[in-house]
Amino acid sequence: MERSGYGRDGIYRSLRPTLIVPKDPNLSMVSFLFRNSNSYPHKPALIDADLSITLSFAQLKSIVVKVSHGLRHLVISKNDVVLIFAPNSYQYLICFLAITAIGAIATTANPLYTTTELSKQIKDSKPKLVITVPELWNKVKDFNLPAVFLGSKESLSIEPNSRIKSFHHLVELGGSNSEFPENKVKQTDTAALLYSSGTTGTSKGVILTHGNFIAASLMVTMDQEMAGEMHHVFLCVLPMFHVFGLSVITYSQLQKGNAIVSMAKFDFEMVLKNVEKYRVTHLWIVPPVILALAKQSSVKKYDLSSLQHVGSGAAPLGKELMEECAKRIPHAAVAQGYGMTETTGIVSVENPRIGIRHSGSAGILAPGVEAQIISVDTLKPLPPNQLGEIWVRGPNMMQGLQLNISISLNQLSGYLNNPQATKQTIDKKGWVAPAELEGLLVSHPEILDAVVIPFPDAEAGEVPVAYIVRSPNSSLTEEDVLKFIADQVAPFKRLRRVNFINSVPKSASGKILRRELIEKAKSKI
Repeated sequence: MERSGYGRDGIYRSLRPTLIVPKDPNLSMVSFLFRNSNSYPHKPALIDADLSITLSFAQLKSIVVKVSHGLRHLVISKNDVVLIFAPNSYQYLICFLAITAIGAIATTANPLYTTTELSKQIKDSKPKLVITVPELWNKVKDFNLPAVFLGSKESLSIEPNSRIKSFHHLVELGGSNSEFPENKVKQTDTAALLYSSGTTGTSKGVILTHGNFIAASLMVTMDQEMAGEMHHVFLCVLPMFHVFGLSVITYSQLQKGNAIVSMAKFDFEMVLKNVEKYRVTHLWIVPPVILALAKQSSVKKYDLSSLQHVGSGAAPLGKELMEECAKRIPHAAVAQGYGMTETTGIVSVENPRIGIRHSGSAGILAPGVEAQIISVDTLKPLPPNQLGEIWVRGPNMMQGLQLNISISLNQLSGYLNNPQATKQTIDKKGWVAPAELEGLLVSHPEILDAVVIPFPDAEAGEVPVAYIVRSPNSSLTEEDVLKFIADQVAPFKRLRRVNFINSVPKSASGKILRRELIEKAKSKI
C-alpha cells in the first residue's frame, strides 16, 4: 500500500488506526451514548445558550428516559416516524434521543421550509406525530397530526384534551421511571430518516441506522481518542435538522463525554459571545462563518483564547481562507472535513496534529472508510491524481446508496482534493438543490427550459442563478421569475439572478452541460 493508502486492488484505505465498532447487535445509539456516563454523571452535557439551561449527563439521561416513556403514552411505537420541525434547543435533542431510544424513527425538517416544501416530506415519511414550536404551528396545523410543542412551561398555553401536548407534559407522563422502556432495538434498525440536499433531484429520505450513528461517532472522535483528549466544549450553531449538526457535532461529541452548547439560530456576534462565555474549545462551522472569523473586526472584541480547533464542512474551504482564519486565531488549528447525509456526515477529515496544515484539502479518509476513484466514462478505478467519482464504503454508509462526487486523491498524501463537485447542489447557507428550483421554473407556462447553477458569493459561499428559455412571444421579466420562485420556497433557496438564453446547452444524450454555464458565469466575474 502506498503512502496515500492506495492499494494494488485500486482501493484507498484509511491511514488512520483500525476502527473498532461494537459487536453487540442489540445496541441502540442511545444506550451507546450513555454507556460511560456513570463515570461522569455531574459533568455538563448539554447547555442551551438561549435559555441559559445546563444539563449534566445524569440529568440529560433522566429526562430522555422520561420523554421516551411519554412518547409511549402517546402510542408511539417501534418504527413509527416522528417529525421534528423546530430550531435548535436542548429539548430538540432530548426528543431526538427519546424517539430513537424506543425504536421509533426521527425525521427532521428545516424550520424555514414552506408548507409546500414540508408537505412533500410529510407525504413521503408519513409521521405519526410532529414535534414543533408554536411559532411554526401555522405551517403544520393543516396536516392534522398530533403535536408536541417545545418551549418553556410559562410560554405555552394549551387547552386540556387537545391533540397538542407540551414537552413538559411528555416529561410528566414519564412519571418516576428511571430506566428506558423495554425494547428490542438493534444496530441494524433505522434511527433517523434525514432528507438529503437533493443532489440528483428532489430531496430524498436517507435511512440511517443506529449502527450508522455509532460508527460515525467513533470515526469523528478517533483523533481525540488517539490523543487522549477529553472534556472539550463544542458549540452547535449549525442546525440539528442537518447531519452535520446532529451527527458530527451533537451525537458524536456527547458519546465521547464532551459538552454541547446549542444555539437556536446563527448570529455571528452571539457566536463570539458564547465562545467567550462558555469557554468553547471546538467550533465546527461552514465556510461563510470561517470568512466572518477571518474578516470581521468584531472578532477582536472577544476572548477566544479557549478555542483549540476550528473545523469546517458542508462546502469546500480554500487554502487562502484557512490561512487567513488561522492568522486571526493563531492558537486554534483550522481544518476541514468532507461528508454527506448518506455517510452519516463523515468521509474524510484533516488531523491538524499530523500532516499538512491549512492545505485546502478535506483531509484523509476517516477510520473504517474505503474508497475508489472511478472514471465517469468507463466506470473503472482510476490511479492517484485522477479526477473522477468517489465510491465509498464503510459502517457509516446508509444502506444501498452509491455516492457520487467529483474528487481526486493525492498520490503522495492520500488527502482528498476539493475540485468542483459533480453533485448538483448549491451551498448557500443552507443546501439548495438546483433540480428542485428547475422543476418549479419549468412549471411556469412561459418557461420552456431552465437550468440553475451556483454562482460564487463572498457572504453565502454560493447563490443560485437561473438561465431560462422563454416561450415565444413571452414578456416574462427577471422580476417576474424572481417573485415566482420566492413565493414557493424558503428564503435561502430564492434565486439571486435570472438570465435569459435561447437554449440550454445539452449533450447528445440530453444531459445538461451545466459546466459550460458555470464557466461562462465565472468568466464574467
